[in-house]
Amino acid sequence: MSMYRNAIWFLNGIHQYTRKGYEAASKDFEHQDLNVSVVGRSFMVTGANSGIGRATAMAIAKKGGTVHMVCRNRDKAEEARTDIVNESGNTIRKVWEFAESFRKQYPSLNVLINNAGCMVHKRELTAEGLEKNFATNTMGVYVLTQTLIPLLQKSRDPRVITVSSGGMLVQKLQVNDLQSEKGHFDGVMIYAQNKRQQVVLTQQWAKANPVIHFSVMHPGWVDTPAVRSSMPQFHHMMGDRLRSVDQGADTVVWLALSRVASRTCSGQFFQDRKRVPVHLPLAWTHSSAEEIQSFITQLETLAEAIQLQPDVDLNGPLSPSRPQFV
Repeated sequence: MSMYRNAIWFLNGIHQYTRKGYEAASKDFEHQDLNVSVVGRSFMVTGANSGIGRATAMAIAKKGGTVHMVCRNRDKAEEARTDIVNESGNTIRKVWEFAESFRKQYPSLNVLINNAGCMVHKRELTAEGLEKNFATNTMGVYVLTQTLIPLLQKSRDPRVITVSSGGMLVQKLQVNDLQSEKGHFDGVMIYAQNKRQQVVLTQQWAKANPVIHFSVMHPGWVDTPAVRSSMPQFHHMMGDRLRSVDQGADTVVWLALSRVASRTCSGQFFQDRKRVPVHLPLAWTHSSAEEIQSFITQLETLAEAIQLQPDVDLNGPLSPSRPQFV
């Protein structure tokens, strides 16, 4: 990563990604965009027990939507479910098996929100040999989305929203080391690379599935449990300049509920309810068609291998064969 690109990104972040950045952007929001009822529509939110995922689930439940919460920890999920039911007056069905079993069990899914993620600072492998950051942030998102696309295609106004990060702007898609086996292992940069991968995936899904509206977004710098545990120095440095979880979730909710959002071009990257570029000015982060195809082919090969292993565990959050979800 160049020093120039790093400096431009951070300065941009201080102005746009913080609480003040949200407050400035929100002055232009059309608040009637969220004056909607989504009774009868179903939503799946991964990583819904805390942070942005929980705030998103709460907002959707308050609008009357049926929310399927996908969580790694059952106890935390039950606690979150109880709070959301009590505050919103809505109910949330328990979901114990995912992907194929979900598709067979439920007649429709209107919106999939890929929010779950992790940042591991040393190279660790899942049981089947996938690097954990890649397994959760990229491979898990790929497997879940690909498996649910047929169900989404049958639903009314289907949407897929993936919570990415502005950190992806400092990364070019790297197709020769998806498992982070080469060079120095930097958890922050690997996380940013995974988030670039999510942007590329969203663009490719949008091209291949015109019936579904795909979008990817940056929530800003948000005060979440994940940021506190994974980036304690950054959390301490930014302090009260970090956004609240509701502010971080705002664009996710807007993309999930707003009629205006569904009329935007599919496959775009959003920040504070606006489409924004996926590359910094003059940045060498663009990928060739050959690089993108290589990336997709590698994911397809890994997914096929995973399907042949019934007990595979993508670090917990997205395994269709293990009943760990609420």
